[in-house]
Amino acid sequence: MNLQNKIVVVTGAANGIGAAVARAFSAKGARLVLSDINLEALQPFAAELKAVAVECDATSEADILNLVAQAEKLGPIDLFFSNAGYAEGEPSHAASASNATWEKNWQLHVMAHVYASRALLPKMIERSEGYLVNVASAAGLLQQISDAAYSATKHAAVSFAESLAISHADDGIKVSVVCPQYVNTNILSLTEEERAAELPGVITPEECARVIVEGIEQEKFLILPHSEVQGYVEHRAVEREAWLDGMRRYRRSLLDGDGNVDFRRIFSK
Repeated sequence: MNLQNKIVVVTGAANGIGAAVARAFSAKGARLVLSDINLEALQPFAAELKAVAVECDATSEADILNLVAQAEKLGPIDLFFSNAGYAEGEPSHAASASNATWEKNWQLHVMAHVYASRALLPKMIERSEGYLVNVASAAGLLQQISDAAYSATKHAAVSFAESLAISHADDGIKVSVVCPQYVNTNILSLTEEERAAELPGVITPEECARVIVEGIEQEKFLILPHSEVQGYVEHRAVEREAWLDGMRRYRRSLLDGDGNVDFRRIFSK
């Protein structure tokens, strides 16, 4: 896809991957509509990029419909980058997260993509063109240790993207799903000092955005900002028992003295 003069919508655009991707889209000449639940943080950034800023809670179908309506004032939406996400972890065992946490994961990681697709597909199908990009996670292909709700809903996000790609390729609709591992954003809950350091396995939002934009330009379905994920996915598919054993060993290596997973150990290895 050539992004020049394309109307592009980005959710979760006030910071992190969303902001980096928005900047990269702008550099390619896209006409941007940016949204975030935090309008105060979004507005100066949108002004910098000469973009339209729209307040939007991606878990609200009404907000998504309003976002689409605001964007369509510029013209038909060419590409919708559905990006908003979060992680909370679980307090103890794999089913210990609250119903509210599971519901928030489900709404933000799955239904936000559904709401956007539901709003966009009829018109995209009618004109036989359009591009849906859903941000999932490497956890949607593998697992995030000690966060079953995140992993399960990210797997669902990948599955939904596959459904879109299978059902609507013949309608002229392009679909990509983005599955990064660790990106240096607020979602990692690192200190400012830790975020300023070069952490093993952690890439910058800008590097993530570069790979994403290249993938969109090539119209790739699966976009992997961490190339090593492909090998992990293949190992999981072919040697599931060995992969599970490896993940169990990895989890044990992250346990602190009280038997809880210490995520900071991920970035000290």
